[in-house]
Amino acid sequence: MYPLLLVRYGELGLKGRNRRAFEDRLLANMRRAIREVPHGEIKRTFGRIYLETKGNWEELAAKLQRVFGIVSLSPVLRCRLDLEEIKEGARLVAQDTPGRTFKVETRRTHKQFPLNSPELSRTLGGYLLRSFPHLKVDVHSPDFTVHVEVRSEGAFIYSQVIPCLGGLPAGSSGKGLLLLSGGIDSPVAGFLSMKRGVDVEGVHFHSYPFTSQQSKEKVIQLARLLAPYNAGGRFRLWIAYFTEIQKALHKGSYPSLSVTLMRRFMLRIAERLARREGALALITGDSLGQVASQTMESIHTINAVTSMPIFRPLIGLDKQEIVELSVKIGTYETSILPYEDCCTVFVPKNPATRPTITQVERAEAELDVEGLIAEALAKTELLELGQDKML
Repeated sequence: MYPLLLVRYGELGLKGRNRRAFEDRLLANMRRAIREVPHGEIKRTFGRIYLETKGNWEELAAKLQRVFGIVSLSPVLRCRLDLEEIKEGARLVAQDTPGRTFKVETRRTHKQFPLNSPELSRTLGGYLLRSFPHLKVDVHSPDFTVHVEVRSEGAFIYSQVIPCLGGLPAGSSGKGLLLLSGGIDSPVAGFLSMKRGVDVEGVHFHSYPFTSQQSKEKVIQLARLLAPYNAGGRFRLWIAYFTEIQKALHKGSYPSLSVTLMRRFMLRIAERLARREGALALITGDSLGQVASQTMESIHTINAVTSMPIFRPLIGLDKQEIVELSVKIGTYETSILPYEDCCTVFVPKNPATRPTITQVERAEAELDVEGLIAEALAKTELLELGQDKML
C-alpha cells in the first residue's frame, strides 16, 4: 500500500554550508544499510528524503532504524495535487490505522494549492467522518493523526511515525579509537560516539594466559554487535598484546598503583595506534567515581601520559543508565558473560583512589616503559569485523 518511506533528519538541517556533505554521508549510509533489501530510487528534496519501496517498507524501515542521522520514518502514500485524490489517500491511510479517534494535520508548503492548511484539514476530517461512522475527532489526544504534506511534487499522506536513532551520520565527524573492554560500559561509549558521527575503531588489551581465549571472543562479539551502527557497517578491532605489561606490574613495588599504571600503559599504546591510524581522539567508558581508576584524581593522573583528546560519553551517567543503554543497543547479554578481561585480573586489595603523577612516575622508573610498549605494539593484531563475519 505504501510506495514510499519518508526519511526525516534533524540537526543535519542546521548545518548551513556543510549541510550537503552531511546529507551525502547519510545517503551513503542508508544505501549501505539496505543494499541487500529490494528497493527503488532514493530521492532528496529540501529537508526530506524519500525512498521508493517494493511493497516491503517494514523490512526497509527495520534496517534504517539503525542508521544514525535519521530521526524518524513514515510509510507514505503519494497523491497528485488533486483534492479528490488526496481525500481518497487520506481514507486509505485512516482505514489502515487502528483507533477510534483521530485528527488531521496539514502542512502546505506549496502555496499554489487552493486550500490552505486549516481548510484542507477540515475538509479531510469531514470526509473521514462520513467514510467511517465509528470514528470521532479528538484534536487533543487522538488515537491517531492523519498527516498531509502538500508540496510542489505532490501530496504525501501518512499516519505512522517510527522513531529512529537521530544524531549525526556515522563517519561524518572523523575517526576515534575506543578502548574496548569486555564490560558493560565501553561498548555503550562506542555507540554514543558513533551517534555523534565518529567512525569508531577499537583496541582491546589481551593478557593470555591470564585472560582466556573466551574473553577475547567475547570482545570480538561486542565489536560485531557495534559494527552495524558504525561507518561502513564494519568495525576494525586491534588486539593489543598486554601479557608482559601485566607481569611487570604484578612484580612491581607499588601494588596499590597497579590499576593506575595499567591504565597509563593502555593510553600510551592507544595513542600510538590512534596517531598511526589517523584517529583524532581516544574514547573510554569512564563514569566519574564509578571505580578507583575513575575518580577525578585518577583520571587526572592517567591522562597525563597523552596529549590526545579523550572522549568520555558516560562521564555523567550512573550504572543503571549505562545498563539500560546496553540493553537497548543489544550488547548487555554479551557484556555480562563471565570471562575476565585484563582490567579485572591482578586487581589490588586496596587500589589507590587519589594517585598523584609524582607517585606513578616514581613507580614507572622501575619499569622499562618504552620497551614494554614497543613489544605490545609489535605483537598487536588487527581484526576487521562485520556484523556476522570476519571481513
